[in-house]
Parts: sequence; structure tokens; C-alpha cells
Amino acid sequence: MHRWRSCGLPSPTPCVPSGLEQLVLPAECALCHALLPFDRSADLICPVCRHRWRPIVPPWCERCSQPEPLFGLCRICQDWPETLRCVRSAVWLDAGARRAVHALKYGGLPRIANDLAAAMARVSLPDTAAALLVPVPLAARRLRARGYNQSERLAQHVAQRWGRPMCQLLVRTRETATQTALTPAARLANVAGAFQVRNAECGVRNANSEFPVPHSTVVLVDDVFTTGATLAAAARALQDAGALSIMAVTFGRAVIPDFT
Repeated sequence: MHRWRSCGLPSPTPCVPSGLEQLVLPAECALCHALLPFDRSADLICPVCRHRWRPIVPPWCERCSQPEPLFGLCRICQDWPETLRCVRSAVWLDAGARRAVHALKYGGLPRIANDLAAAMARVSLPDTAAALLVPVPLAARRLRARGYNQSERLAQHVAQRWGRPMCQLLVRTRETATQTALTPAARLANVAGAFQVRNAECGVRNANSEFPVPHSTVVLVDDVFTTGATLAAAARALQDAGALSIMAVTFGRAVIPDFT
């Protein structure tokens, strides 16, 4: 049994093992099960598995990061809401990266979000100095079944690394079918109108301060980008509430062709 399952999984804070625990129960990588060195024992993914993740680099569509060559308008982001300016992902969703996401979403390892967020935090987005990070919400039934929102866990750790606040500004207003087997058009229809801003008038208050929706740069956070339908629907709800500048960051990006 992996040692991390006894460390209080609901907490996003890393559980650092003691020296005695390290000797008795050596930490191992959640993906390849290789033993982790003592100075990396708080991690869940070893350096080798991290190194195998393929970062996403230009050339790409400046708005949605769809790889070039592009001919004419980008068919992925041309129908996005106007205020959704820029979406970036850390790595391609293949091999080990996909296993890491599955461990986060379905494997009962919410603490692995810290390792994924380390890659996300290196993504370059403009104007994040005044950004408010907003996780894409889960529907109530899935949240109860999973016990946590993986996007919220990612957003918490990215916010810590960027030194920016995180707020659960969005709610999911209805259950939606899983997007996995849907076509791009069906994905758009599936999530249309599925999000709403908690306070659609002037802003939202958290423990520290108030962040007005119309004037803050909002960065949506999600685990995976496939066609962008979910991010576009979430951004549309924020735009309707008055947000003027919206960006997004995800850990993985699915390898998909440009659509005809």
C-alpha cells in the first residue's frame, strides 16, 4: 500500500514524513513506484516521471495554444466568449501525464495536485500579478462521490506558488454528462449554461479582501483541456457577470486534431 494514503488525503497541505517513517516506509512514486530520495519524500511523483511529461511550446494559436500550422481562423477558439483571452496548458496529456490526472480524479490521491500544480505554475500568462484564480466547479453529485474537486486542489496550489488569491467564484447549476466520449459540438451543447457566478452583481468576499468581478483578471483553473468547451462555458458565465479579462490554465492538454 502506498504510504501517502494514511496522510489525511482531504488536506491540500503536503504531509512531510519524519526520518523514522522514511526508514520504515520509504516514499515511492505514485506512477512508477520507484523509491523517492529523502529530500523529495514529500512528493508523490519522482523526477524521472516528471521529466517524461512533454511541455507544450510554440508555435501555437496565441489564444488557445492549438499547435500550428493554422489556416485562417482557429476553429477551436473562434466561437469563445470575447473576454476569454488566453488559455495555456502545462503538458501534453499522454502516458505518465494521463496517469497522473487519473490518480488525481479517480485514484483517491488529491495530494498529487501539488505535483501537477508545480508544472502549471511554470506556465506563462500575461497580467497574473493582479489575477484571481477560480477553479472550474464540479456538479454536486460528482463532488459528493469524489469527496473533493480536483480543479480546486490544483487552483489552491497554483495560487500558493503565484502568490495570488483563489476563490470559488463559480457554481455548477446542473449535472452534465461526462465529456469523454462526446464530439466537439456535443461538448459545447453539454456544458452550455452549466455555470453561474455566485455573486453576479459586484463581486465576492473571501477572508482577506473583496475582488470585484468586472475589474479583476480572472484565471480559470482546470485539470485538462480537450476542446475548450468547459472553459468557454465557464468564461461566458463570468463575462455575463461583468468580467472583462479572463484567462485559463490547465495541467494537461489532449492531443487532438484541428476540427473540420
